[in-house]
Amino acid sequence: MREYSPAVLRLIECFERLPSIGHKTAERLAFFTLQMSEKESAAFAEAILSAKQTVKYCTRCQNLTEGELCAICANETRDPSILCVVSDVRDMAAIEKTREYKGLYHILHGVISPLHQIGPDQLKIRELAHRLGTEDIKEVILATNPDTEGEATAAYIAKLIRPFELTVTRLAYGIPVGGHLEYADQVTLARAMDGRTKML
Repeated sequence: MREYSPAVLRLIECFERLPSIGHKTAERLAFFTLQMSEKESAAFAEAILSAKQTVKYCTRCQNLTEGELCAICANETRDPSILCVVSDVRDMAAIEKTREYKGLYHILHGVISPLHQIGPDQLKIRELAHRLGTEDIKEVILATNPDTEGEATAAYIAKLIRPFELTVTRLAYGIPVGGHLEYADQVTLARAMDGRTKML
């Protein structure tokens, strides 16, 4: 990589550290930032530093916030008896976009993954257990992804919740809206059959 100066190489390497960013994309991002005006570059850098300095975890649900409580936890119209457990902030945002869920959240900031040496102690599970023991929660919705790690995390949390004698539910999986049965894989069809709902 002698064709690039050391400063440019450092910038490319920084972008390569971002998730899902390969070398070619990192190069494009590096050169894009170099073409920004000095004012734009300063604002970009300031936004990163400001976020690092001011954003912290909500003391209740572990969402990202600048105050003690996030906007969802501070909203008194939400139903505090229902708790939806998600693996990260983006999953919470996806559920919020449906405008259907009116309860609260708990964000784990990851999933159990022995392959990546991530165990329960690396997640916000201790904080979840504390909430279950101190808040008047009636139902816990386990909304981790339906993959191996998400299922393992959901099973671990379900076992943890059992002594609290709460209702524990799992998100339903199956055929997407607008999908066709002939294109669905066997696992998806099996889950759709297991999760069928009564119409009459």
